Amino acid sequence: MSLFKIGFLPLVDAVLPVVAHEFGLAKAEGISIEMVRDASWATVRDRLIYGQTDAAHLLAPLAIATSMGLDRPAVPLAAPFMLGLNGNAVTVTPHLAAKLAGNAEIAATGRRLATLARAQAENGRKLRFAVVHRYSSHNYMLRYWLAASGCDPDRDVEIVVVPPPFVAEALGSGEIDGSCVGEPWSSVAVERGVGVIIAATTHIWRRGVEKLLALRTSTLDERRDDVAALIRALHTAGKVVIDPAQRTAVATLLARPDYIGQPPEIIERALSNRLAREQGAPPSEVDDFLVLHREAANFPWRSQAMWLYSQMVRWGHAPFSQDGFDAAAAVFRPDIYRAALAGTDAILPGASAKVEGAIAEPTGAGSVSGRLILGPDRFFDGRPFDPDRAAAYLGFHEGSA
Repeated sequence: MSLFKIGFLPLVDAVLPVVAHEFGLAKAEGISIEMVRDASWATVRDRLIYGQTDAAHLLAPLAIATSMGLDRPAVPLAAPFMLGLNGNAVTVTPHLAAKLAGNAEIAATGRRLATLARAQAENGRKLRFAVVHRYSSHNYMLRYWLAASGCDPDRDVEIVVVPPPFVAEALGSGEIDGSCVGEPWSSVAVERGVGVIIAATTHIWRRGVEKLLALRTSTLDERRDDVAALIRALHTAGKVVIDPAQRTAVATLLARPDYIGQPPEIIERALSNRLAREQGAPPSEVDDFLVLHREAANFPWRSQAMWLYSQMVRWGHAPFSQDGFDAAAAVFRPDIYRAALAGTDAILPGASAKVEGAIAEPTGAGSVSGRLILGPDRFFDGRPFDPDRAAAYLGFHEGSA
């Protein structure tokens, strides 16, 4: 039986390959899975590129950066399957939360935070926020929100990297004032009384791209049939994970020390789109907090990769060029997704790109098979991203470089 070693971090959105393994779904497709846990995204990435793992639960921007050689020699990666949308929260210390005065909507909270950040910077002590990697959606979503709220994230605050399992300790020690991290680590901070959740990334971008299944392109080319079997197993796992009758069992499984090692009730809340915002508060519903399977959430839209690249360019992490946008888009492989799931009950979008942030209400979309309804995907500031006009989105003149 063909084996896939899959690297992962202890996060709720690693659930699909875990369930594919533990529920026998991979075996049913004629493959086996071995999950390889690490503590930092850099290690997950390094294991993958040096061949210690065959695939990885990986940050979408990190897959793009690795393929393009933005911080090291390039290693081409392919992303044929998305492991989920959103699932992150912005958490601050109780001291800072008290200054923000209440549970306001995202734009108002952003403006209050921007005002506080500028005042702190003028007093010589910038607010320090943690993200999980330089090339992370957490970094780009946090920057997007701060900038649109009137805060320059390169001047008015300090952004540092802290691996997800250590965020609660960093908040508790005063090393950081806030963080943007995936579950369950914001909730761990809340349970310990060292953090208050002030926003979820779904409030910033309703369908924000997050983790993906990453493979070296050489692995994809050499093991095409095995990869197709893995994609089918992950797709079936998605059906299990969104079944309310399976939620407690899935949360209990993820709570094991070899996966996340945190209380199952915290994990189950994330799977249920519910969060307790501060210690002692009852959990409340957060619409679309973590979208793991429905509405073609697992489909690798190339326009999502292009939006991420636009943010890399915006913040000086990548050069502007049309070739860059094309290279970023090429990491996402909707062709492999469609080929693997052809003939199944999977809904297969007909297009490979779309305008991101343009849907306000559930909307039908063209599909190769099945009936595709796309949910709201607006950015909080209402600004859509048209992949055909990426230069204009960034304020460049068409044809400039």
